Amino acid sequence: MNVGQRCTAAKRFIVNEAVCEKFILLLQSEISRLKIGDSSAEETDIGPLATEDQAREVEKQVNKSIKMGSRLIAGGNRNSAFYSPSILVDVKPGMPVFDEEVFGPVASVIIAQNTDEAITLASQTKFGLGVTIFTRDLSKAHQLAREFKDGAVFINEMVKSDPRLPFGGTGKSGYGRELAMHGIREFVNVKTVYIKKI
Repeated sequence: MNVGQRCTAAKRFIVNEAVCEKFILLLQSEISRLKIGDSSAEETDIGPLATEDQAREVEKQVNKSIKMGSRLIAGGNRNSAFYSPSILVDVKPGMPVFDEEVFGPVASVIIAQNTDEAITLASQTKFGLGVTIFTRDLSKAHQLAREFKDGAVFINEMVKSDPRLPFGGTGKSGYGRELAMHGIREFVNVKTVYIKKI
């Protein structure tokens, strides 16, 4: 979405070790099909980033993460404001692609050995807009949703803005909510009239 330049764009993929190899192969296959080009052309999937400076910032975040031990297995090329869709593996906390917002087409894959580790890794961020949980076990997903402090938890669906649902984050992802009833109340002045009978 928007070449990764959205707050709701998927950035960090915390994947159970049991399915990680298959996940990476599927991700590589999907990324290899994306067409880079003129964003006004209907066949284009990936256009330029908003500015060349933004593309340089993404390149810097990726290159620094590689120097810190992550591996680039797809993409990683910048041409002016264009940045190719990229996949980084062996991503760990402390790396820019783990700790920072990456506003570009970069997928950072983090391997978790089990669900508890996945929750711990997902919670190691100063941001808190949303989490997506993909699983066939819906009862477990409901339990896991309670573990996150983020503003939204989506199950088997990417985090998105919907006018029917309150939208907003925690931590560095903001305060308060927009949309739905909670959002409407952000724009309403509440008047208090206090009366003491005498």
